[in-house]
Amino acid sequence: MSRVSERFGFCMHSTLSKPFLLFERFKSRRSFSDGFHKANELLPVKKSHVRDNNTKVFLIGAGPGDPNLLTMKAYQVMQTADVALVDWLVNHEIRKLLPRSVEQIFVGKKCGKHAMTQQAICQLMVELAKQGRRVVRLKGGDPAIFARIAEECEVLQAHRIPYLVIPGVTAAAGASAYAGIPLTDRECAQSVRFVTAHLKKGQSINSWPQLQSFIANETLVIYMGLGSLQAITEQLKRIGMPKTTPVAVIDQATLADQQVITGNLGDIARKIASANFEGPSLIIIGEVVNRRNPNFCVSNDMIRGKFPLNQPV
Repeated sequence: MSRVSERFGFCMHSTLSKPFLLFERFKSRRSFSDGFHKANELLPVKKSHVRDNNTKVFLIGAGPGDPNLLTMKAYQVMQTADVALVDWLVNHEIRKLLPRSVEQIFVGKKCGKHAMTQQAICQLMVELAKQGRRVVRLKGGDPAIFARIAEECEVLQAHRIPYLVIPGVTAAAGASAYAGIPLTDRECAQSVRFVTAHLKKGQSINSWPQLQSFIANETLVIYMGLGSLQAITEQLKRIGMPKTTPVAVIDQATLADQQVITGNLGDIARKIASANFEGPSLIIIGEVVNRRNPNFCVSNDMIRGKFPLNQPV
């Protein structure tokens, strides 16, 4: 551990219940971006792993919001881009990490408000790649979870365009960690299920296959369900889930404006109706909500990066 500490500038604090790695070397950093650039210089990553002239398109997960959750590989590839196609859920602070020379094209989709259709996005990726430009496709969360990555990969494959998928922290992982709610627990949740409330045309919550049954000792995480919360809770009660089942709704997860409201299937819709939630929001349903430990929640100061990086937190 001493060699790691010496090389990367980590410091260990015995006052914490678990080892906590802090970037001691970045204690005088002026901004998040400065710290990221310095961290990038320290990591022993081969240039060949980042600058692959054969790969034309990179589908990158930008994480749930907090720019500190962006992976180092994602950051490194972003520095080599010629053009970036950016989704709505990508934090503006992460967009600032792109070099100024990178052309940024907003292709976001939100609640039926589409800057560009999915078909048009795929076509644009192909056109840019065939022009010889290095394309970064920035998506919120993880690109393989409810981000229509299969459609984009199929189009790239059909045109024989080399691509690479770079995973990111999915919203469920970020929201549960920053809200202090575990997704699994040996006592009450041995499995977790991710579903999306963003349905295809012609589908309704009442006929939603994912809500036709529930499994005991399972955590249900629903993406993009804020606008359908009332219908979702009613459907879950209809299939036999007790109305006392704990529920948490996390809004603006991992960001400075994060809000968490807890309740149960019987009252959560009413509680959220009186709250000022704007989305994106994540819904966590199951006994794990009762295991929430506020002592392990990430504070707003920590989210905003206000804690001193060279002192115990």
